[in-house]
Amino acid sequence: MMEYQAKSTNAKSFQLMKSDELVAYLNYKNWFKFNAEIVFVNRSVYQIEPKGFWETKVELRDGENVLLNFQMNWKGEIIIQAFVEDLEQRCFFRHRGFFKESFELTNQERTELLVMKPQLKWKKMNYEYQISTSDAFEALPSKEILLMSSLHCANCYMYMATAE
Repeated sequence: MMEYQAKSTNAKSFQLMKSDELVAYLNYKNWFKFNAEIVFVNRSVYQIEPKGFWETKVELRDGENVLLNFQMNWKGEIIIQAFVEDLEQRCFFRHRGFFKESFELTNQERTELLVMKPQLKWKKMNYEYQISTSDAFEALPSKEILLMSSLHCANCYMYMATAE
């Protein structure tokens, strides 16, 4: 099990930390859009872009290559389809609870891979997330991309919940 922390540096940026070590940034182009950029400390850069007329499908790209796509289903889950390192895998991201809310990422067999707990920072009006991952998640070859995509999914949920 590993612990991560995602901190909002302003309304449009997040830093992902692991044991006080910077892992990556998630930067939004506008605070009300779902377009974003993931920048890893090794300088790898990925784009997150909504697709389709209603922008209900989202893709994570490395240049022209689609690494992940995600879309919400009727149960309120976000289905993440991964096409990374010759691995085609489906994961499910969902919101849990109301007063003690959290987010959960599971694999196809519904085994829990990670849990994210949001914390609102009232002074800054930003969110931070405490993230706990399982050993099964840590063994995944594309765990960093999946972790940053999960952070984006959590932000989408939080945005939709506050926009209503």
